[in-house]
Amino acid sequence: MDDKRHRFDWSLLGCAFSGHVLYAPTEPALRARLTASSADCATWRCLRCADFVPAAETPPSGPAEDAPLVKRGAEMRDAVLLRFFAVERWVRALLFGAAAYVVHRFAGRQDELRQAFDQAAPVVRQVFGRAGFDLQNSKTLELLQKAVDARPTTLVWIVMGLALYAAVEVVEGVGLWLLQRWGEYFAFVATGIFLPLEVYELAHKVSPLKLVTFALNLALVLYLVWTKRLFGVRGGKRAYEAERHAASLLEVERAATD
Repeated sequence: MDDKRHRFDWSLLGCAFSGHVLYAPTEPALRARLTASSADCATWRCLRCADFVPAAETPPSGPAEDAPLVKRGAEMRDAVLLRFFAVERWVRALLFGAAAYVVHRFAGRQDELRQAFDQAAPVVRQVFGRAGFDLQNSKTLELLQKAVDARPTTLVWIVMGLALYAAVEVVEGVGLWLLQRWGEYFAFVATGIFLPLEVYELAHKVSPLKLVTFALNLALVLYLVWTKRLFGVRGGKRAYEAERHAASLLEVERAATD
């Protein structure tokens, strides 16, 4: 049995969320392969999922080279995965932004900050403990404890550091969500720069939370380099763009007419 029948069709997922993409090329041979007539109305092949879709009116028309370059197949899968990482980055930004606000809110009021920390720490450990994460030796909680006892001037630097990291995560998430090449490079640098630190922490103390975080960050870095061909890997941007065009339905059908 053909294994392709059991593969998930990422193109159909894209059409389910964004709708079909129809186009009427002016080249007669190519146009004939993308349209069919029925008793009710004409149908046109979607440039993403390749299914015939009824259309009451003729879709946008023009030369084949002017047709929109639609993400389909593996590229559609890549878009979904990168947007997953974008959401994960925004969650991090929210957490670090909240931490910056808390430290700023209680700056100069060490007693209140210490009391709030002492009340929250056991609850946080218990909640994450039920989820399988051991925070007894958490570096994050350790840093927060140090922040509680820090001098006011030190707290300012801590707030700035937390806010800066949150801003980096926001930009990283935006770049990944928009599927921009600058966002992919930014995500590679912003994520890869912390990998040595994560390895250092894992060498001293292994925990499920650290392992999951490290695995996600490493997976993103490797995935970006390999699939997006960053830094000239596998032919670089030129090979990546050529691959995109080769996967275009119009290019596939054009080759069939030659």
